[in-house]
Amino acid sequence: MSTLAEDSTAWEAQLVRRVALGDHEAFGTLYDRYSKPLYSFAIRILKNRGEAEDVLQEVFLKIWEKAPLFDEDVGKPFSWAATMARNKAIDRLRARQRVRVFEETTDRVAVADPVEESNPFGNGERIPAGRLRAAVKELPNDQRRPIELAFFDDFTHVEIARVLEQPLGTIKARIRRGMLRLRDGLEGLR
Repeated sequence: MSTLAEDSTAWEAQLVRRVALGDHEAFGTLYDRYSKPLYSFAIRILKNRGEAEDVLQEVFLKIWEKAPLFDEDVGKPFSWAATMARNKAIDRLRARQRVRVFEETTDRVAVADPVEESNPFGNGERIPAGRLRAAVKELPNDQRRPIELAFFDDFTHVEIARVLEQPLGTIKARIRRGMLRLRDGLEGLR
């Protein structure tokens, strides 16, 4: 004799199998069933509604992509989804903490050594650090963050893609566009 919980788990596993076959209706049903608890779970970790919504979207994208890999012998469908939500939320929390540490470090460096000179273009020309920091802060966020991580934190492009949860090609293109914009902006200040 099966319990209601076992029946529910079997039904959810069936939904995941249907999602694996590209069934949009099953995906919608799974979303209706899991979105509220997963959102609540993400918001408890992140304490930010916008980030929790982003995590929820990322989790359901992963469910759609990874449904063929789900193994009901390993775990229950909700546990599988909750683990993805937890991991995504923790990744965002860690990224947020790295940003905060970076900003604090950058502020301390700016105050501690205002005459330091550097040049990210490698052409031997010296650029005052304060001017360089000001120019970087003028970049759009999608270009500024990868450049900060690459040049101030020594992250590789692969690490930046993972931290910012963006494709590697996107990160490389944003760094290139940002560097060109920086170069043009700094040449205009001479």
